[in-house]
Amino acid sequence: MAENLTVHCIVDDQEYHVDEGLYLADLSTAIRQRVKQDYPQAKVTDFICGHHLLKYRLANVDAMISSDLKQSQKINRKLTRAMQSDDYEITDVNETLTKSLTFGERIADDVARFGGSWGFIGIFIFVLISWMLVNSLQLFGIHFDRFPFILLNLVLSCISAIQAPIIMMSQNRSADRDRMAAENDFHVNLKSEHELRILHAKLDHLSQNQIPHTLEIEKLQIEILSEIRSELAELRDHHK
Repeated sequence: MAENLTVHCIVDDQEYHVDEGLYLADLSTAIRQRVKQDYPQAKVTDFICGHHLLKYRLANVDAMISSDLKQSQKINRKLTRAMQSDDYEITDVNETLTKSLTFGERIADDVARFGGSWGFIGIFIFVLISWMLVNSLQLFGIHFDRFPFILLNLVLSCISAIQAPIIMMSQNRSADRDRMAAENDFHVNLKSEHELRILHAKLDHLSQNQIPHTLEIEKLQIEILSEIRSELAELRDHHK
């Protein structure tokens, strides 16, 4: 019968029943490699008893836990450095531009703001109508710009000629504001992307390494408990 077969353990060369251990071929690759490190001449047909196999299983569990812990700590350090990185300081665009305002730029902003309001349109229409009525009807005896209101056309042209560059000055400041905001967004997105890459690496490590290792460790724990239970049973039988 198979249960009556005896074999020699590769570690202590003692004789054991085949059900008191395993052949190297039946072990996981990691544990088999550990045995071969201590016994280079070992073959897959060699036998190792449960007592010595327990030591290699525990060593394999410790190695997996240590490897996962080191990798997690490495990724956590990278993530911490990325989150604490101050390579670029995010600036307050409005505050920066407000502090750098010159007197002329303030006037340009005020003119552009007023020129784009309904108040300006209302005042402009009122002045035009009043100008034409005064000169057409000669109200109060005033008649300084005859039809077709050449002076009015000249005034309007001058206003347009002056107002256009002033508005362009204000638009240039708006362009500077947009450029600074875009630069801020770029650096924020770059930093966020770097952090996301590290988080993805951590998730990949969890799914590809730690979770399978956890399941393997649980399996080894069950096997170790089984070996301990068998040794306790042998001890009880020995003392009887």
